[in-house]
Amino acid sequence: MRDILGFARRMGLDGVCITDHDTMDARHDVREGVQKDGLLLVIGMEYATPQGDYLIFGPFEELSPGMSATEMLRLVHEADGAAVVAHPCRKLRPAAPDVAQQGLVHCVEAFNGRNTVEENSLAATWHRRFKLPATGGSDAHTLEELGGYPTRFDAPISSRSELVTALRRGACAPAHLTSASLHPGTRRDSVTSHAQL
Repeated sequence: MRDILGFARRMGLDGVCITDHDTMDARHDVREGVQKDGLLLVIGMEYATPQGDYLIFGPFEELSPGMSATEMLRLVHEADGAAVVAHPCRKLRPAAPDVAQQGLVHCVEAFNGRNTVEENSLAATWHRRFKLPATGGSDAHTLEELGGYPTRFDAPISSRSELVTALRRGACAPAHLTSASLHPGTRRDSVTSHAQL
């Protein structure tokens, strides 16, 4: 975990979301929140359903796996959490378009570091088609993948609850990180990426 945090800071990120599959157990290995060097660490979850995968943020440490997307997203909604449709157009784990139309997701991951160019292009159409705010996501499974498609927020984020609020409001957009510098228009004090290392 220390490698992730150090690498994220060297990449110019201000935060990292750890979103392991169907668990938030990373909380046992690291302290969530702003670290001593100022980097924000948020624990979320990538929840797998038969209708696709969803990045969820909120009080879901005890959430059981195996629910349908609608059932899980209703629980997220009731808990005032935030849900992002993860890699919706990936050939191996696509999301069901009808779930995005139910009004239970807050954002769509329009750019994902593990997607093909074609999959990202299709995912970006969800952003327009369903009028959902777009995010980026590294979907990093190795250090080298971290930071490829971070998300830029309209204001600095310093906690899980602030992240949830920003996602629910759609106060975010995908950014692209190259050579440790952000493309024009992005703010260094408000960029996070998600990892599963």
